[in-house]
Amino acid sequence: MRVVPPNKGLGKIMQDTRLEDVGIADRLSQSALHRRTMVDCQIRTFDGDRPTALGAYAGSPREYFLPGELAPLAYSDIGLQLKPAGSGGERRTLLPPLVLARLIQAAGVVSTGMVLDVGAATGYSSAIFAGLAGRVVALESESSLYNALRSNLDAFDLAKVQTILAPLAEGAPKEAPFDLIFINGAVEANLEALLAQLKDGGNLVAIKHLPGDPTGRAGKAVRYEKIDGGRGYRVLFDAFAPVLDAFRKGEQFTFL
Repeated sequence: MRVVPPNKGLGKIMQDTRLEDVGIADRLSQSALHRRTMVDCQIRTFDGDRPTALGAYAGSPREYFLPGELAPLAYSDIGLQLKPAGSGGERRTLLPPLVLARLIQAAGVVSTGMVLDVGAATGYSSAIFAGLAGRVVALESESSLYNALRSNLDAFDLAKVQTILAPLAEGAPKEAPFDLIFINGAVEANLEALLAQLKDGGNLVAIKHLPGDPTGRAGKAVRYEKIDGGRGYRVLFDAFAPVLDAFRKGEQFTFL
């Protein structure tokens, strides 16, 4: 992942007047412009005029959470695949900015809430949640992506984000219960452990893969809700993301 100045918050990086390298200053200025364009053209329509939410998107430099070859695509409205270092390992997809924004809006994040960010990859969604919620737990199972996650969050001094390296379907039971569980990808099954970690009144947001789709690209954004101990879910909008391996349907599982 890209190298960023250590121990600086997102705002501090963008406002540091001591930058002597004009090239760095120019790149930071261009980054801010691209983020503002992304917010105005892709996100604002669906996130209303919530200043805190829009500020979280505008203050999170997406390119710093990407490998160098993907940085030029940071502010395009497409999903970007992140490949773990070395051979093997599961790829992660950085959700398109518009899809991410609509999911976060539907999740109903509150400033005092506790969020579990599942499949956090290199930390972009966790950085956004850090600007919206009271506390964030970033869960990642791929070790090389987890290392990048920790490095990126440390670089931006996001102390309110705790990182955990563990299987995604297990969640973070020691840190539960959560107001929101956010899954960065599509699911087919294996949500029981995560749903059990929701507070009463809490939500789990993900993209639900539609079985039997011949294209393999059909899905719905859904919000699972836990109310008085019961569970249900609502379909939010059409969306696609690759199914995360931890949440693939197997013969021994029953889809919720």
